[in-house]
Amino acid sequence: MSCNLCPRKCGAKRGETSGKGFCSLGTLPKTARVSPHMWEEPCISGTKGSGAIFFSGCTLRCLFCQNHKISAENCGRIITAENLADEFKRLEDMEVHNINLVSPTPYINSIKKSLEIYKPNIPIVFNCGGYENTQTIKDLNGYVDIYLPDFKYSDNELAVEYSKAPDYVQIATSAIGEMINQVGKNEFDDDGIMKKGVIIRQLVLPNHTKNSIGVLDIIKENFPDTPVSLMGQYIPMHKAKNHSKLNRKITKREYEKVKNHLFELGLDGFVQELSSADEKYVPSWDY
Repeated sequence: MSCNLCPRKCGAKRGETSGKGFCSLGTLPKTARVSPHMWEEPCISGTKGSGAIFFSGCTLRCLFCQNHKISAENCGRIITAENLADEFKRLEDMEVHNINLVSPTPYINSIKKSLEIYKPNIPIVFNCGGYENTQTIKDLNGYVDIYLPDFKYSDNELAVEYSKAPDYVQIATSAIGEMINQVGKNEFDDDGIMKKGVIIRQLVLPNHTKNSIGVLDIIKENFPDTPVSLMGQYIPMHKAKNHSKLNRKITKREYEKVKNHLFELGLDGFVQELSSADEKYVPSWDY
């Protein structure tokens, strides 16, 4: 195939198991972990866990990625669309609250095929970095129930420096707008578990409260009714360990500054505890 799934639109030739272009990935899903996951937002993980499928590879190159072993090193196990449909069934049989597709963009075509083979009777979650091709999101209409996009940057120069993502602000704003238009108003069951909708995530970086505040301002202006998940889980990993501005956790003062702005804007959502900034919450990649 000639691939234009992500905003880079590099037109790369991709075979089933390998490809050229930015991601260098094949079209068949490469998975690093499939299991119930308890560390998402309360309305996603609930009491039984979110059925997380962590895909290898990524369309971003974040210096600070906590999942860098799979996002940058592309380790994992290649499976077929039929195998992936079987994993949907297996997770559903474990009574998880949803099927959580983590960093799925390079494999969207195979994922859609899997969902045509077997569509679980629980919500499908699209968990991504926010840097998405709006047309690709439009093509997911009818396949996805819940979107969990990051909104990482309010500064495009920072997005290029830290994630190699040109025009991040405009691209993420457009893509998230389509997600919201597509799934409509957020819906929850009687136990508070999300059935449909969008939650926008914002990870606070050390030395960059201005960036986070800018993101919250963009969300308030464009998506005032969409809940925000403010995350304090940052720990220096991957290339961030040797970066002068990223080589530490965020401080309580930094986090409080961003939280206060969230509250001042009157945005709904979730605020993570700083105790979440611990490597014990990074999954093991057992393929």
